[in-house]
Amino acid sequence: MQGKVVLVTGGAKRVGAAICRRLHAHGATVVIHYRSSIEEARALQHELDQKRTNSASLAQTDLLDTGLLPDLIEKTVARYGRLDVLINNASSFFATPLHACTTDAWHDLVGSNLMAPLFLTQAAEPYLRAQRGCVINIVDIHTERPLKDFVIYNAAKGGLQALTKSLALEMAPDVRVNGVSPGPILWPEDSTWSNTEQREKIIHGTLLKRSGEPEDIAKTVQFLIDDAPYITGQIIAVDGGRSIHL
Repeated sequence: MQGKVVLVTGGAKRVGAAICRRLHAHGATVVIHYRSSIEEARALQHELDQKRTNSASLAQTDLLDTGLLPDLIEKTVARYGRLDVLINNASSFFATPLHACTTDAWHDLVGSNLMAPLFLTQAAEPYLRAQRGCVINIVDIHTERPLKDFVIYNAAKGGLQALTKSLALEMAPDVRVNGVSPGPILWPEDSTWSNTEQREKIIHGTLLKRSGEPEDIAKTVQFLIDDAPYITGQIIAVDGGRSIHL
């Protein structure tokens, strides 16, 4: 990880922040992308820079505006002279039962979960090829077993899973592309699954009978970057076995 430049979308908090901390601790320079979480982003940058000067920077962009995505990549390369890893972590997540599906919801959910990863990767391709780098997409175990009432989100993440494999084919042999599919790691920040009984039922559905931690995702991301030179086009479920026990 030493000397590598890593761009993490949605890197200011939750799983994204855990990824930034882990990769930074192992020597990476991290670009923390955020849309509106400026306080969390600044706090994380300060935390990381205290440990190693000028080793973290911020990049504010609305990923739904595809016209801004090449600039996000270009500014990263202009600052550091390279880009080794793109981690597509940013994601909108909210329920859309069939009767409630709208074009606005489609634009938000498909835009953040599928469209942005595609066009960010497109913009980053020449720089990733130059470094023989990699792309890691944060997918979801519900691409295989859809989550009820989340029609558009399921479709978007299913598309991201297909995109991951397609990009691995397109970018070989220079760039590896893989995905990580979280299970019950962090509960949503809104009221979704706020009911304790609902949460216990989900946790009981894992084979390990417990929820995971953001660090579990971060460790898998690090593995795919650092220790998996012969792995590409794969999706690794980090879910305590829930995906085979749904």
